[in-house]
Amino acid sequence: MTLNTAIRHLEKGNWRKAHDVVQNDATEFGCWAHGIVHLLEGDLPNARYWYRRAHRAFPRAHDPSAEIDALVAAWKEDLRDARMAR
Repeated sequence: MTLNTAIRHLEKGNWRKAHDVVQNDATEFGCWAHGIVHLLEGDLPNARYWYRRAHRAFPRAHDPSAEIDALVAAWKEDLRDARMAR
């Protein structure tokens, strides 16, 4: 999955590789990951744009690590819910 690849790059702090992965992912999770990319990069206006696209509140602390953890937790919950709905 592309999101999984992006998350691995984000966890390593490699925002450029993560950006290559998420730049064409228009899902809410992809947009959230894209926002985190720009947090890591330090481009806060662009990060805010992607958080809006993801329907997420922009984090006050600007802590990419906490955001990555939250993204992973939400994504896992979404996958679990999808499996249970089958």
